[in-house]
Amino acid sequence: MPEDPHLAPHEAARLARIERLAARMDRAFRLPGTRIRLGWDSILGLVPGIGDALTLGPAGYIVFEGQRLGVRRRTLARMGLNIGIDALIGAVPLVGDLFDVGWKANSRNVQLIRKDVSRKTARRASQTPHRVSEV
Repeated sequence: MPEDPHLAPHEAARLARIERLAARMDRAFRLPGTRIRLGWDSILGLVPGIGDALTLGPAGYIVFEGQRLGVRRRTLARMGLNIGIDALIGAVPLVGDLFDVGWKANSRNVQLIRKDVSRKTARRASQTPHRVSEV
């Protein structure tokens, strides 16, 4: 994703870190002979009982980083809903595993964070007075 020139270095680093995590969790591997991508979230979800619980850690970390980046409460709520849907449907054997391959809650949540942070930085940039250099 293109870098926002108005992001502070620590914000850019956080975004890059959670984007890498979401990529590993949602689309790290391609099924041979297909265009289908899946990640550790889908693979761990196959483990009965604890698989879906293990994937909540990285998902929670992405929400935590979103909160640290200052996303709106409404965005945090949507992120929680994405994780809830993933966990609820993912708990259903086989159907949940297939759903998990397409839902990609972590990638959805990083997109929400990026959109919210971009909105915030654009507003911050528009409020910054521009210096006019004298000739």
